[in-house]
Amino acid sequence: MERLTNLPDSLAQPADPAQVNDYDSFAEAYSAENENNLVNAYYERPAMLALAGDVASRRILDAGCGSGSLSAALRDRGAVVTGIDASAGMLALARRRLGDDVALHVVDLSDHLPFADGAFDDVVASLVLHYVEDWGPTLAELRRVLRPGGRLIASVDHPFVAYTIQDPRPDYFATTSYTFDWTFNGQSVPMRFWRKPLHAMTDAFTAAGFRLSVISEPQPDPAARELFPDEFHALSTKTCFLFFVLEVPPSAADSDE
Repeated sequence: MERLTNLPDSLAQPADPAQVNDYDSFAEAYSAENENNLVNAYYERPAMLALAGDVASRRILDAGCGSGSLSAALRDRGAVVTGIDASAGMLALARRRLGDDVALHVVDLSDHLPFADGAFDDVVASLVLHYVEDWGPTLAELRRVLRPGGRLIASVDHPFVAYTIQDPRPDYFATTSYTFDWTFNGQSVPMRFWRKPLHAMTDAFTAAGFRLSVISEPQPDPAARELFPDEFHALSTKTCFLFFVLEVPPSAADSDE
């Protein structure tokens, strides 16, 4: 599920843990805000598409597809896309956008994925892994459904941003959660994310059998300079998200090297 923006300290307030991350309750408002804003439409999605490159005829799993904006862009570039998300409300919006072009399934990334081994050439995980406390089982499943030579392309909250988002500062080297009330379109909703240090991220990828190919801190689309003159400079000079391209070794023997 794509996150709208990083929060300043003043907005990082405690949330009700019993009701956090309930995307079904604000799917329409979230999707509308996400569609054309600076951080998602002119920074995160373009970066993901650039890392994916030529996707024509590639079988791609959009893990945490939300209302389907990235799925639509991949489909329009010739990919054969399957989308999964834990929110039925968000998937209903994705179905409205995508029609029958994309297979959509309600799936929690903490669970077993309903796909065969090696079913996909690529997995895209757009701003979704920071909802997961233990990446191990999730990455193992994503690795399983990728063919040898396939790729996982992922974006997450930058660990430096996650570390500095609240006072007092947490232990950077520990995996910890933070909760807050997220306000957009006049609606306030409780959220929880998990932060972990950079080395824990890369260790988790390696333990799951991936090879780190690219780690990226991209710039926003230059077109955003005129559209968002006040915010563009801040986004282009401060950390926001961190992007990875992870490769599956081409054979089992290679993964043992």
